[in-house]
Amino acid sequence: MKTMKRNVTLLACLLAGWFTGLAQTVPGDIVCYEPSSSQKYIGSPSLVTLPNGDYVASHDFFGPKSSEWQQAVTRVYSSKNKGKTWRYLTEINGAFWSSLFVHRGELYLLGPDRHHGTVLIRKSTDGGNTWTKPTNKENGVLLTGEFHCAPMPVIEYNRRLWRPMETAHGPVLQWGKRYGAMVMSAAVDADLMDSKSWQTSTPILYDSTFNNGDFGGWLEGNFVVDKNQRMWDMLRVANKKSPDEKAAMVSIAPDGKTLSFDPASGFIPFDGGSKKFVIKYDTLSKKYWTLANVIPDKYRRQFPDRNASSFRNILMLKSSDDLKKWDEVKVILEHDDVLNHGFQYVDWSFEGSDMIVLSRTAYFDGSSNAKNNHDANYLTFHRIENFRKLKNGK
Repeated sequence: MKTMKRNVTLLACLLAGWFTGLAQTVPGDIVCYEPSSSQKYIGSPSLVTLPNGDYVASHDFFGPKSSEWQQAVTRVYSSKNKGKTWRYLTEINGAFWSSLFVHRGELYLLGPDRHHGTVLIRKSTDGGNTWTKPTNKENGVLLTGEFHCAPMPVIEYNRRLWRPMETAHGPVLQWGKRYGAMVMSAAVDADLMDSKSWQTSTPILYDSTFNNGDFGGWLEGNFVVDKNQRMWDMLRVANKKSPDEKAAMVSIAPDGKTLSFDPASGFIPFDGGSKKFVIKYDTLSKKYWTLANVIPDKYRRQFPDRNASSFRNILMLKSSDDLKKWDEVKVILEHDDVLNHGFQYVDWSFEGSDMIVLSRTAYFDGSSNAKNNHDANYLTFHRIENFRKLKNGK
């Protein structure tokens, strides 16, 4: 059965190469492809670099023909030539919205087992080929209940590992309204496979009065530390009325056990903030960086009534000195079709003078479009060369 799955995956990748040759437009290097006709869509890109320099990438499947609501499926790939070509490694049952990370030379995968599921952690000691199987609270079952996240970075700070998460228990069981901001953390020298090693903060739940009443929920938080050494969970914000996108800055107590939020000052202007974004601090430039789905005026004028969260056809490199004021640096990816093309949920890392980027990409495959800009048919790899030298769109 494993051989059959591997062959099917390799066939899909070969087809992706054939379609790329036909269309000659799919940007980047293709990691894998899934035709929209399968009704399984590529989600949750996660990307890490192993100590030996190999890249490991993962994604899950969502959509009506996927198993996202039972036991979701995640696939893992590797590249030994800096992302130029990719090799399928394995398929994991019971992993969704999950983050790859490397800690003390070992590779881990952390996230729910399904849509709004139990939080699990797995470890691989062979570069992602095989993984431990969580069965109890001593070997990988971390949080039972209903939880939400995206593949957000696991960050080491003050001798702890930090990973934002959202509770999905409600009180209102609707998308956005059900999510409570929280953060989980563990000591750097702890047994990460043991649930006792991890603590969780109390969550801050949905409040309909936030953002002057224009608040659909917050989700997919980033753990970041400002230049005053304050810890923050910076979240994507879903608003319902205004086209002005925002991010939310939720303060994390030094012990990681409590969060606090000031609704008067905690929402900041952030173009692209209604879609998932990853923020990281660069010690060389002394700036914070992100890649976000901004919306230029020409697309807003074309679709004046379209919700901001559904524009995903532009990926913009942005930087900030203080996490609050963000400057647009350069458009990295763009397609003029708003409806069926998207570069979204990107995960990325610094690599010397470059950024390496993994994208959930909805794109014409030479025969047909993706179902829409959200339901992606490609996983693509990109490199932003000399990103610190990019200025004024050049």
